[in-house]
Amino acid sequence: MVVGVLRLTLYIPENHSLKGKRGVLRKIKAQVSNQFNVSIAECEDQDLWQRATLGVSYVGTDEGQVDGGLRAVVKFIDGLGLVEIGEETLEFLHY
Repeated sequence: MVVGVLRLTLYIPENHSLKGKRGVLRKIKAQVSNQFNVSIAECEDQDLWQRATLGVSYVGTDEGQVDGGLRAVVKFIDGLGLVEIGEETLEFLHY
């Protein structure tokens, strides 16, 4: 079993309030959860208006499958056009 953890920084340049940020993140998290079999949550930068850090986890049978699934999530979020993608960090845990 392989657990993949993605840490993804997002920028929301047109946003000017925490309420607006929550709305954007709610849309992203709902669509990612519906489209992919992953867990997703905001894990840092809750106080900042124009930046968010999401944590995404995926469990699979091998590293290639997990890597491909997490990269598909990043591509999907980028394709939504709601945010700009910043730094992304992948980590794999083997059990």
